[in-house]
Amino acid sequence: MRIAVTSAGPGLEDRVDPRFGRCAFFVIVQGETMEFEAVENPNVSVGGGAGIASAQLVAEREADVVLTGNCGPNAFRTLEAAGVQVVVGVGGTVREAVEAFQSGGFSTTAQPNVADHFGIGGAAGGPSGAVPQAAGSSGGARGMGAGGGRGMGRGMGGGRGMGRGMRGGRGMGRGMGAGMVAGGATPGISAVPTPQQPGYPQTPQDALAALKSQAEALSGQLEAVQARIEQIERGEGGARLVAGVDAGACTGCGICVEVCPTGAMTLEEVARVDAAACNGCARCVVECPEGAISLGKL
Repeated sequence: MRIAVTSAGPGLEDRVDPRFGRCAFFVIVQGETMEFEAVENPNVSVGGGAGIASAQLVAEREADVVLTGNCGPNAFRTLEAAGVQVVVGVGGTVREAVEAFQSGGFSTTAQPNVADHFGIGGAAGGPSGAVPQAAGSSGGARGMGAGGGRGMGRGMGGGRGMGRGMRGGRGMGRGMGAGMVAGGATPGISAVPTPQQPGYPQTPQDALAALKSQAEALSGQLEAVQARIEQIERGEGGARLVAGVDAGACTGCGICVEVCPTGAMTLEEVARVDAAACNGCARCVVECPEGAISLGKL
């Protein structure tokens, strides 16, 4: 059995990271031998869809089960569709978590245990507690409100918002660019947080250190994305996930057709998916206002 554990570091003695989509590493352990591989998570700082993308990563690594602290609904649905079991409420070290699971100390769950966008502030909360938001994350940006909007949108500046709702709403305004830049983020790369010293003016040295940190984070993300592109081009990647539409829930709004980068989505009263053209990017899943689209194993 291949066991994927969300981890704060790349080894068996590192602590379990309570976040699924934004954990630092996935440590994939072969249960029978305890041999493992550490996979750095490229979705730590993405603006939206981290849970789905991380679920895809785990499925592609052919994990049978995930051990984590918390798992949101989008990630849970994607893992479930890929046939990956989920265990939440896990703590301790990676080794302890795997050993406890193998000895029957944990049971798989039938539903997510946190709301969408858990861990979006970048902080690692307790195994089942809320993640503290960064200062100013609930205000200072136009449309940031109590909702969540529909998806990341196209090109950050012209998007429709940030997901299907932080707490079930659809706020967040119509533009990531206008909202997030007003809150102090760098245009186009607002997903990477800029560290600041609370309560003190930012000196040139602080600004330089923050920009270097930002550049390093972006460089790491770019390397991870490029590695994934090369993996797909080589025909590797394990289980393939494609979008599927619940015709009963689809209202035919056409948003999925607009955002699909491969032309796999068409509209015939309700949305249709060309499985051969779908690359499993999950943009349609994130954007769909009705939750009518999910990823499944082909």
